[in-house]
Amino acid sequence: MGKKRIIAKSGESPTKDEKGAQSKGSKKRVPVGAIYIEATYNNTRVTLTDPQGNVLLWSTSGALGFKGAKKGTPFAAAKVTESLIERAEVMGLQNVEVIIRGVGSGRESALRTISGHGLAITSIKDATPVPHNGPRPSKPRRV
Repeated sequence: MGKKRIIAKSGESPTKDEKGAQSKGSKKRVPVGAIYIEATYNNTRVTLTDPQGNVLLWSTSGALGFKGAKKGTPFAAAKVTESLIERAEVMGLQNVEVIIRGVGSGRESALRTISGHGLAITSIKDATPVPHNGPRPSKPRRV
């Protein structure tokens, strides 16, 4: 049938269940962090870490409900970053270092979303892996 709702009168203190429902915010306070943006052709992944590198929050465009080719779009990257920043602001995030990886189309829109939300960006680093020589090319096709 479900739980019955208990309405506290003005003089009574709330029960244990009601106290838990009131405190929705995160207990961990992180004023400084690092945001890693991995923008591939097919997806965008955004991760928030503390200065030691421990992952605090993450989000992907697939987790927000985008499917197929729409996951790699700049709009999806902006929405992913926006949802992560909203959760991070509850933790007290103010200064952020941004590390971008990948060559997808969501790189710039994710970065614009971070700066648009009023977070102070201390540094922007491009950590896209570049091959020194790469694998051996395939043989020419014989027709």
